[in-house]
Amino acid sequence: MATWNSRGLRGSTLEELINRTNEMYCEKGLALIQKIPTPITPVRIDKEKHHITLAYFEQRSTVDYIGAVQGIPVCFDAKECNADSFPLANIHPHQVEFMEAFEKQGGVAFFLVFYSHLNLFYYLPLRQLLVFWKRMKQGGRKSFRREELEEKFYLPKKSGFLVPYLDGIARDLEIRD
Repeated sequence: MATWNSRGLRGSTLEELINRTNEMYCEKGLALIQKIPTPITPVRIDKEKHHITLAYFEQRSTVDYIGAVQGIPVCFDAKECNADSFPLANIHPHQVEFMEAFEKQGGVAFFLVFYSHLNLFYYLPLRQLLVFWKRMKQGGRKSFRREELEEKFYLPKKSGFLVPYLDGIARDLEIRD
C-alpha cells in the first residue's frame, strides 16, 4: 500500500494552475474538466492544525483530470519535471492502460508536463508517450529527453489562460483527422 506524505505536494502549484485554467474554460463554455480526487484513508492527524500527516491510498489513481471539451471526452495527468530528462518511472502502467482504453472509446488522453526549471508546459499526446514507453519496455532508455519532443506541442503563454492545454488538444485532433 502506498503512503502519502508531504512529498506528494510537489505538484500542488501545477495543480492549482490547472484548476484555475479549468475554471476559466468552464466559465467561457469551452470545456468542463474536473480534478479526480484520490481516495485516502487517514492514519495520523495533527489535531491542532487539522492536517492529515499520514494516510494510505485506498486505490491506485488513474488520471488527475477527466471531462469533456466541445463534446469530446478528455482525460489527462499532470506531471512536473525539474530537468530536461523526464523519468518514465513517474508514469504508472495502470495509467497508461487506462488512457489506452479511454482512447479506444473515442476519447483524447494526454499528459501535461511542466518543465518547472524553464517555466514551460508541454502537451504530451498518449501516442507520443507510447513511443517512449515501448522503447523502455524493449530495454531502451527509461526516460525521454526534452529535445525528443515535438515542437508543435509546447504550450506558449496565452492571454488569460495559465495552462492553455486546449491548444494542444486542437493540434492533436488536427493530426488525428
